[in-house]
Amino acid sequence: MQFTDGLSNFSLNFEQENLLYRITNRIRRSLELQEILTATVVEIREFLATDRVMLYQFDPDGNGKVIAESLHEQRLPSLLGLHFPAGDIPLEARQMFLLAKQRSIVDVVSGTIGLSSLKSQDQTQTQLNQNIYYRRVDSCHIQYLQAMGVQSSLVVPILLSDLQKPTAQPELWGLLVSHHSQRRTILKRELKLVQQITDQVAIAIAQSNLLAETRTQKRREAIINHVNTLLHQQPHIELQSALEATINILGGTGGRLYIGKTEKLYIWGEQPSLISESAKSLIEQHPVWQYWINKSQPGDVWAISDLYKETHLQILAFAFQSTPIRGMLVMPLHYRQRLIGVMSIFRPEWDTQILWAGRCEHNQRQRLPQISFEMWCEQKKGQAPQWSAAEISLGQSLAADFAVAIQQQNTNQQLQTLNIDLECRVKEQTAELEKSFLITKVIKQVTEQIRSTLDLQTTLQTIVEQVRSLLNSDRLLIYQMLGEFNGEVIVEELNGNWDSVLGLKMPLGCLPDEYTDLYSQNSVRAINNIATASLSACHQDFLQSLQVQANLIVPINMGQKLWGLLIAHQCDAPRDWQEAEIDLLQQLADQAAIAIYQAELYEQRCLAGNAAKAQAAQLEKTLIQLQETQTKLIQNEKMSSLGQLVAGIAHEINNPVNFIHGNLCHANEYTQQLLELLALYQSYYPQPHNEISQALEGIDLDFVIEDLPKIISSMQVGAERIRSIVLSLRNFSRLDESENKLVNIHEGINNTLLILQHRLKANPDFSGIKVIKDYGDLPLVECYAGKMNQVFMNIISNAIDALEEQELENKSIKPEICISTQISLDNSRLLIRIADNGLGMNQELKNRIFDPFFTTKSVGKGTGLGLAISYQIVVEKHGGTIDCVSEVGMGTEFWIEIPIKLTR
Repeated sequence: MQFTDGLSNFSLNFEQENLLYRITNRIRRSLELQEILTATVVEIREFLATDRVMLYQFDPDGNGKVIAESLHEQRLPSLLGLHFPAGDIPLEARQMFLLAKQRSIVDVVSGTIGLSSLKSQDQTQTQLNQNIYYRRVDSCHIQYLQAMGVQSSLVVPILLSDLQKPTAQPELWGLLVSHHSQRRTILKRELKLVQQITDQVAIAIAQSNLLAETRTQKRREAIINHVNTLLHQQPHIELQSALEATINILGGTGGRLYIGKTEKLYIWGEQPSLISESAKSLIEQHPVWQYWINKSQPGDVWAISDLYKETHLQILAFAFQSTPIRGMLVMPLHYRQRLIGVMSIFRPEWDTQILWAGRCEHNQRQRLPQISFEMWCEQKKGQAPQWSAAEISLGQSLAADFAVAIQQQNTNQQLQTLNIDLECRVKEQTAELEKSFLITKVIKQVTEQIRSTLDLQTTLQTIVEQVRSLLNSDRLLIYQMLGEFNGEVIVEELNGNWDSVLGLKMPLGCLPDEYTDLYSQNSVRAINNIATASLSACHQDFLQSLQVQANLIVPINMGQKLWGLLIAHQCDAPRDWQEAEIDLLQQLADQAAIAIYQAELYEQRCLAGNAAKAQAAQLEKTLIQLQETQTKLIQNEKMSSLGQLVAGIAHEINNPVNFIHGNLCHANEYTQQLLELLALYQSYYPQPHNEISQALEGIDLDFVIEDLPKIISSMQVGAERIRSIVLSLRNFSRLDESENKLVNIHEGINNTLLILQHRLKANPDFSGIKVIKDYGDLPLVECYAGKMNQVFMNIISNAIDALEEQELENKSIKPEICISTQISLDNSRLLIRIADNGLGMNQELKNRIFDPFFTTKSVGKGTGLGLAISYQIVVEKHGGTIDCVSEVGMGTEFWIEIPIKLTR
């Protein structure tokens, strides 16, 4: 093919544009790359009217394959799907395709090759080079084309750029090749169009790759989510199902999950044989395997394409010899730097066949051209599968998820084991606990009774009721010692139709003195059978008269004094008292002693408690009064000093200002007179003396005559401004208005704003505050003007502080203070609302803002008295209400409501 300008008729230009439009439209309309490539070669071949147009894609190893082809009437044999070895296109030619974007046009008849490069204007734009460099083509190349039956060829490189990294260097993706069995001339317009279509194809390929990556990423996310669902579903973790899903996802035919702590193995699909049939050991338990895995770090994944080529696995390789497994993806499972298991995915060896364009003679490729391009099938047996970077990355992600799931399962199993152990221990102790449960319950009830009430009779009655039921005795009573030799039953509990002994006293002399001494020493006496016991005749007769056949006596001692006895009676038959029953009665006797002590102590403390409560109430009232007085004194002193200072300054400023203001009118009048006199001089003496003329020129008399009245006028305006400020200071201080009177509330608010004007204005560090006034039509209000001005000052100052703080955090919000006034419908009360758009405050702060000495400001910026004093002024002084409405981030608004007329 030769390169020439040739014909330039309209039909060819129209055909070019139409073809480019069709190809571009096809590329934009379809996302399927093969469809785009097939349409491209068909359109270009029909446009060029050549015998073959094909797309040739390079493999990573330098070989290539024809992936799309269009033939005309089978004039040339089909090469679709055939591979070409890397040596068919020399390395230097591929480099020129990449670096210079060089197109080549070969004319076999003339033996010449035309080389055309795309020259670069900058990094983002290239244009067609009109200059073609012709040279003799290599004879090997001529023989190569002749063997294919080609007389002319056009080769355009396809350079692929990364759409996500526009500045990255492009790579040589493949070639667009046009073959013709006869001599063919290529026009410049045709080459330009082919180049434009090639650029569009490159974009389509890049978009297809990006789409494939996106689909792969979505598939990976869906896979990970599916496996995570299996790994983390409750209550059972599906490790087996998750393993099977992972094997399928990674294209394996088998796999294993080994958990080190429990030595549990999950398997699926093709598996290696056991290391030792006798020991039934696993490959994961082999020392070589364990040494290899223990060297791993978190995140490690070993992608082994051919396990028989791994020197450190040669000892273990024989376990796989009976299987088709050749590749492994080994993923150690770590949880917080700790190895807890390993997961392995197996891939079998596979046989491949490659369809070559002619028999590939590697030893002759660099010296002789291809003689025949007939299809030759190369068979490769036992190929090792390669693991892609995406599969390795996916394996890393899934390994981390498996590690977390296994750790969670181990934790659950540990908890279950612990629960089982605890259940066993609980069962073992249940019998013992059941024995003491009733005793503990009684003691607990008695203890709660003692704590809940200080009524002694109720507590003692509870003791005998609970203990009698627990001991299942016929009678339980408490006998109180009333003197040295006598006593009385004060409480009892009966079971059955036995006689009541409540209020019964023991006959004198029936209880020997030695018994009393023993009871005072906390000795317990258990009599299993009254008839056979060593008792005095009087004591035995007394018990028999009560129908008692066995009894258990426990002393109740208050310190060193015997207060009474806790006694259990068995009336229907003798009874052997158990140690647990004796211990129970002793514990309850101690509880009874505590109840008695508390009752006596309570009685003693009641009078003292009442007196202390009255004294505490008085002290609290006095403290509150002192605190309020202190708050008022501090604030009154501050405001009094401030008022005196403001009034003094206003008075001192007022005198000179009045003097200046009073004399400015005279100065203005005298100035006018002097100017009129000067005008008369100018009219009668139009030609002044030279010295006067020079003086007039030096002082610019016309400008002085024009500017002097303006200066005096400005001085008058300034003096008026100073007088208004002084008047505002005097009005704000209101030292002459300590009593209530009818005042204009708006005047007080405006005076306060005037005083705070310096804080409202903008400065280099602050954007300033916009004050929005929404005043209603108000009558004169009866109030303490100075006090109300103090309230306005405190609230507006706090609003300014809040807006200045917000300015430091968010400069996008324009600070604003909105002040509105309105009168109630019945004309009896006035509502004043002062709102800011500052940071606002939470409920906790809002509940405390009126507390004395509470402040959120830093040390030295606030005393915490302003709002407390304001509350007293509004509520106590005027009989009104003050409330705060605020939310975090929504600003703060104060509502002040006072009556129009004060109540006397």
